[in-house]
Amino acid sequence: MEFKKNDLVKVEIDDIGHDGEGIGKVEGYTLFVKDAVIGDCVLARITKTKKNYGYARVEKVEMPSPFRVEPKCSFHRQCGGCQIQAMSYERQLVFKQDKVRNNLIRIGGFEESFVDSVMEPIVGMDEPWHYRNKAQYPVGYDKNGNLITGFYAGRTHDIIANTDCALGAPENKWILEAVLSYMQENNVTAYDEKSGKGLLRHILIRTGFASGEIMVCLVINGKKLPAESKLIEKMTVLDLGDSEKKIVSISISINTEKTNVIMGKEIHTLWGRDYIEDSIRILEAREETIELAAGVIDFEATGDAVTFRISPLSFYQVNPKQTERLYSLALSYAGLTGEETVWDLYCGIGTISLFLAKKAKQVYGVEIIPQAIEDARENARINGITNAAFFVGKAEEVLPEKYEKEGIYADVIVVDPPRKGCDEKCLGTMLAMQPKRIVYVSCDSATLARDLQILSDGGYEVKRVRCVDQFGQSVHVETVCLLSKHRPDEYIDVGVVC
Repeated sequence: MEFKKNDLVKVEIDDIGHDGEGIGKVEGYTLFVKDAVIGDCVLARITKTKKNYGYARVEKVEMPSPFRVEPKCSFHRQCGGCQIQAMSYERQLVFKQDKVRNNLIRIGGFEESFVDSVMEPIVGMDEPWHYRNKAQYPVGYDKNGNLITGFYAGRTHDIIANTDCALGAPENKWILEAVLSYMQENNVTAYDEKSGKGLLRHILIRTGFASGEIMVCLVINGKKLPAESKLIEKMTVLDLGDSEKKIVSISISINTEKTNVIMGKEIHTLWGRDYIEDSIRILEAREETIELAAGVIDFEATGDAVTFRISPLSFYQVNPKQTERLYSLALSYAGLTGEETVWDLYCGIGTISLFLAKKAKQVYGVEIIPQAIEDARENARINGITNAAFFVGKAEEVLPEKYEKEGIYADVIVVDPPRKGCDEKCLGTMLAMQPKRIVYVSCDSATLARDLQILSDGGYEVKRVRCVDQFGQSVHVETVCLLSKHRPDEYIDVGVVC
């Protein structure tokens, strides 16, 4: 049978795709069904057809899966942020563990038995809601011309009006409503992408979960906000419903470009500080309490913590509680005794670097963004850490220069690259430096698998792999890996450009 767009078909969902979509077959024809959960039987409408497969969306759930749950958010199907909110959290963890496992096998080329021997249980969240410490809300108008803010619908720039996201900090709702009220009272217009006119583009809110400090930054298509004192007054008297939370920074970001980039490069503080502070504790995992299915791991604080200053442009992990677990695992994998020289590549504002500095002899961090390096140096200063130095530049350029020209070596290298993974030249230099251990923190298991294959071919063995769920209700997952040298006295040239 030949299927076409808008056909209605009944599908039994027996698998999950890379992006969380359900997968089923109708008369041998594979369909990727958006919003379907593994185990569902659904009536689906075909949206696109190819020769051997097609795409569809759920019209009706005929027989719900045992893994299907009632979503908290009524917008979860339209919004692009929570692709698997209709799936039980326990099944989400299994999906993410399987996703990383399958990428290591299919893309990395590792044997199934080997992957199963090195993969450890995923670290799940205690509470997979209201965990995000940062959110950026576009501002616009609804069909009736009313001011709205919320999130873009999936794969569009149509705004879904929603001030109460189930993943964001609860106080965001009152802040957003206060900004909209300020706009209405002072005739502040919303930006229109098509015409390039209008003033307010986005509202950025960042919260220090440990400190309770909140930053509000308005991204504007201009140089100034009208009636700034009225905005400041609304923000500073706002009841956030939590006596521990307080707004300490109000700023504007100037972005007059016709671009999809949210933040402008020029920031002006209107009131308070130009940063917030937050802290991350160093933890130790008590492994004997692991329960694979639920992702339960008991962590105990060591007493050490690192404080960070976060500006509107700083990169800082959005899930602070899971970040403590992720970075503590990375520190544990590094196996530091206090005698090691450690390189932290793609170091950002020094989040992992300063963790490492607590246990290492010397840490060197590299990051391409100058402001991030300034923040990293300041973060080292306020924590009294003197054994961490930071360099501005591309990791693939700074690392060879420091190694080849200045003879700075590494006992341990830690990498936490963007989604595209490590640069090939960077990987080559890492292999040439021959550190005893490499700790790879990844936000994309496909590029992780590719890079692990290169490092394995270059003489390193994958010893440990563990997923950490930083992004409940979404398809994304972080992974931390430990690699050790096969033969400490031999460097294998695998043809990677150094």
